[in-house]
Amino acid sequence: MKHSALALLVSILFLSHHAIAQESKTHDWTIDGVKRQAIIKQPLKKGTGPAPVIFGFHGHGGNMQNYARKDFQKYWPEAIIISPQGLNTPGIISDPQGLKPGWQKSVGDQKDRDLHFVDAILKTLHEEYQIDDKRIYVTGHSNGGGFTYLLLAARPKVFAAYAPSAAGSSALRTTTDLRPAPVFHLAGEKDNVVPYEAQKRTIAAVKKLNQCDEEGKDWAPKCKIYSSKVDAPFVSYIHGGDHKYPDEANALIVKFFKDHEKK
Repeated sequence: MKHSALALLVSILFLSHHAIAQESKTHDWTIDGVKRQAIIKQPLKKGTGPAPVIFGFHGHGGNMQNYARKDFQKYWPEAIIISPQGLNTPGIISDPQGLKPGWQKSVGDQKDRDLHFVDAILKTLHEEYQIDDKRIYVTGHSNGGGFTYLLLAARPKVFAAYAPSAAGSSALRTTTDLRPAPVFHLAGEKDNVVPYEAQKRTIAAVKKLNQCDEEGKDWAPKCKIYSSKVDAPFVSYIHGGDHKYPDEANALIVKFFKDHEKK
């Protein structure tokens, strides 16, 4: 009897693991002769129409597996989650030799390899999935947050809203035809990698671009929302920590994304 119960438990655990594994898959592309990969997590729950999509970009030295473990689907089970893998690339703050994976810093950098990668992923999503073009979103941490801002500058017609974390942006200073867009920015006041003062300059640039009010209003704990004259609000989430990604960030990012659809 005990043996039968143990066998049943093992079977249940095996099937549960198999079901979880089937919810995500690693997809391969060859772009400009280079193999690229991303983990695609399919919706855990069927919605009433085409699925929203969240792109999530890891930081310099990170990987798609770790970023895919961020549980965005806990708060939006109907969404498709895309976790791309970066290629080795020189860092701004560390790793000047480019021995660790990351993302291009500006338009034209690394021959726009990562912008081409995003374009290829979007093409596959349109071919193989039912996605809602009005609800495609992007977030990223550190170097991935900088790439999130680069997508705001370089692919402004694709994404409905952006949520960079612990990031600055040279793209906002060098691109002349920026379009306002809803942005949620996470920053730690004790960030020792991307200093808070540098992030404040990026925050100010986005608020100016979005024609936001000077004074913000409470939106969630530690969060202020700045209304926009052009329907592109800015939310700042300023916490007292360092460069580490806050545990509560996913819920706040999804809350922000759900408020915005592309016009």
